[in-house]
Amino acid sequence: MIKVATVQKETLRHIPKVDRVLSWDLMAPLAASHQRPELLAAIRSVLDRLRSAVRNGDPVDFSEERVVSLVGAELDQRSTPSLREVVNASGVVIHTNLGRSPLAAAAEEAIHRASRGYSNLEFDLAAGERGTRYVHVEGLICELTGAEAALVVNNNAAAVILALSSLAQGRDVIVSRGELVEIGGSFRIPEVMLQSGAHLVEVGATNRTHPRDYRAAINDATALLLKVHTSNFAVVGFTAEVTVEEMSALGRETGVPVMVDAGSGCLIDLAPYGIAGESTIRRYLAAGADVVTFSGDKLLGGPQAGIIAGRRDLVAPMKRHPLLRALRMDKLSLAALEATLRLYRDERRAIREIPTLSMLTATPADLSRRADRILGMLRRRLPKTVTLAKQPGESSAGGGSLPLLRLPTSLIEVRIAGASVQQIEQGLRRTSIPVVGRIQRDRFLLDVRTILDHDLPGLALALGEAAASLSGGDQ
Repeated sequence: MIKVATVQKETLRHIPKVDRVLSWDLMAPLAASHQRPELLAAIRSVLDRLRSAVRNGDPVDFSEERVVSLVGAELDQRSTPSLREVVNASGVVIHTNLGRSPLAAAAEEAIHRASRGYSNLEFDLAAGERGTRYVHVEGLICELTGAEAALVVNNNAAAVILALSSLAQGRDVIVSRGELVEIGGSFRIPEVMLQSGAHLVEVGATNRTHPRDYRAAINDATALLLKVHTSNFAVVGFTAEVTVEEMSALGRETGVPVMVDAGSGCLIDLAPYGIAGESTIRRYLAAGADVVTFSGDKLLGGPQAGIIAGRRDLVAPMKRHPLLRALRMDKLSLAALEATLRLYRDERRAIREIPTLSMLTATPADLSRRADRILGMLRRRLPKTVTLAKQPGESSAGGGSLPLLRLPTSLIEVRIAGASVQQIEQGLRRTSIPVVGRIQRDRFLLDVRTILDHDLPGLALALGEAAASLSGGDQ
């Protein structure tokens, strides 16, 4: 034990000091291309890691070449943003972990305009006095949904909390047991309701709920009837649920407002494009819902947002609620949302220009042709160690939307000589432009549905880097 400690102490003495590392000739290029404080921080970090390795008994190379190499790598890591562009080749269109819906070009331009200078965020240009930020999108939301009034906050969970806090604090909200969902990040409807101060009243069974269940639970303490879209799961088999029409009729009869948490915000009927089973927000309101909350990203294809649409007298107290300031959207998200909503005035333009809608509605024939084009481009650029092959497969909507939907697609299988499927998957995640695909039946696959046009140069670069790393650079 004493001998080991003595060896470690002797080894530690040979680790160079910061000033010595700075004096090395090999360090000159890094010193010329980086600010001194940045360079010093990188050197100290590397030397600390070397000392830790010695104390752990690990083999350590502290030669000039090795230390300079480690310092260079540390500088590269420090200069690489944590939030990075990723190629989504998983086939999950609304991928929650990868930022959900990519924005339309019009939304990107709107963000740029709003960010480069001042704006009339809360200034009424006509009156020359303070205004409200919500006016920029309220009219569009009402136009597209048929609502009397609207409000936006930073996500749909916030929209639900604000609505419940404003309309039902200290009172009862009746919900079907089959709709007590848990959304991403372990947020559950009962917990959201608890935070709002409303009292949850469960009715029916997990698989079957009837209008009579709601009727029996209504009393003087009832503030709302709440219907929650089971966005991320489906109950099949011996089932029954109360429709919005039935719930609204009961609400009118008893004088209790009906609120719908629609989850994803669908503004276009997607059935003509082969995607059935998702109601539009306009239909919810036309069916009698008094308040509907939904997401601005997901199926709507805009920025992260929570949108509330409904009766003017019910939205009004939400606009005055103290929570609104804590939940409000920033100017960049508002700019992107306004631009996205404007695209919906022309359905064909929305389908064409909003990436989420474009990807969801792409036909198998279109995707097959796209796969052929991508294959041709990649094969011209990649070494012979990379083998690519097209095959059929299925994509999914993702984002807690349309859980049973399976969309026919074209896949590109990637093989790299000498590398396992797991090594290919890991290697592509660690390239300068990370690529996220999927492993299925011991094959690594790229789904062309979710590969955007501007991803293609980065995809080729990443595959080349992975091939060089995993197959030793052999061509």
